[in-house]
Amino acid sequence: MPQTLAQKLVARAAGRSHVTPGEIVTCRVDLALMHDSGGPRRLAPWLAELGAKIWDPSKVVLVVDHYLPANDDDSRRIVRIARDFAREHAIGRFYDGEGICHVVLPERGHLKPGLFVVGGDSHSPTGGAFGAYMFGVGATEMLGVVTTGEIWLKVPETIRFVFDGALARGVTAKDVMLFLIGRFGMGGGQYAAVEYAGSAIRALPMQERMTLANMTAELGGQTGLIAPDEVTREYLLSVGVRDEDIDLATWQSDAGAPVAAEHRFDAAALAPQVAAPGSPAASRAVDEFAGTPINAAYVGACTGAKLADLRMAAQVLRGKRVAPGVKLWIAPASLRDQNAARAEGTLQALLDAGGVLLPNACGACAGYGEFQFGDDDVVISSTARNFKGRMGSPLAQVYLGSPYTVAASAVAGRISDPRAFL
Repeated sequence: MPQTLAQKLVARAAGRSHVTPGEIVTCRVDLALMHDSGGPRRLAPWLAELGAKIWDPSKVVLVVDHYLPANDDDSRRIVRIARDFAREHAIGRFYDGEGICHVVLPERGHLKPGLFVVGGDSHSPTGGAFGAYMFGVGATEMLGVVTTGEIWLKVPETIRFVFDGALARGVTAKDVMLFLIGRFGMGGGQYAAVEYAGSAIRALPMQERMTLANMTAELGGQTGLIAPDEVTREYLLSVGVRDEDIDLATWQSDAGAPVAAEHRFDAAALAPQVAAPGSPAASRAVDEFAGTPINAAYVGACTGAKLADLRMAAQVLRGKRVAPGVKLWIAPASLRDQNAARAEGTLQALLDAGGVLLPNACGACAGYGEFQFGDDDVVISSTARNFKGRMGSPLAQVYLGSPYTVAASAVAGRISDPRAFL
């Protein structure tokens, strides 16, 4: 019986040889990810009330990334709860101020093909870039996971998006996602397993694949999957995963495995995309927004400030300055990526252009901390979401684009096609 990659991953977790979409199965969890915002401060009182313990602390990863820097009493309290929780429950995989959880998790070697992973954050599908089944849950579901090591799941259908050919220079995974969300809407993923395939997808480096999988949340899928290959292996080896633990052959969709829908696109025909304020689904080709004045640009978030993203922005900004009256904020997604960008000169190029370096945290993307946008700000951002009021004032106008597009717009002082700057 041919099985999709999603079916194979769920079947393994359920201890089954195969599963069928629509079945409800109980799955063993290989790894649970939580952060300071939705994790310990919710779970600690419940665990105390139940007199329960974490089923296996070695399978829990806890990241402090939302309430940093902790510059007010509430933030300090929430961060303290997370630190105390890690100590009391002997969570060794605890990362405090190291970056955003969706980037820290893979860069510390905790993901590999075949795993079944649950995350306490909506962008948890990021793990699917590595051929792992990963999705987000709320705090009450996470309570069940950390006390039992299991979770029930309705086996999803698979929707496949195939991009043939090659993306043009200046067109990125972010553009692919904004195009898909603009075309199919934020419910287009039908809470299915969304699989990305085709030559253009296979050509993407690992961190670009992470952007695709991550923003499956905005497309409305449960998880986003890319079948692992040598690009996956090379990345995992670089972060300390043993070669014998990397299984590429098993975690592929079988030929002829039925899917709910398959959509094919010519990657070369895709232009840079921009989403208008209010929704990632308000996406169209950049030329439809070209000339819109901006006064702020943000290179940040798990979808927009990894090392690969910082390099994109630097390609545009190197040797240039942002336009007068435009503020450029740079919030690298992890400390490791920031240090790598500093060592190779990428970070300096961003700062020389007028960028202001912000902490390695969720920050403005989720409306945390002192760096938020005001009533009069018109922003172009590399983040995943631009809902009204999410990044500060509900009057702020936030457009979304790739790091190339954000950087080009910052230089021009208006939304611009980055291809003219490369």
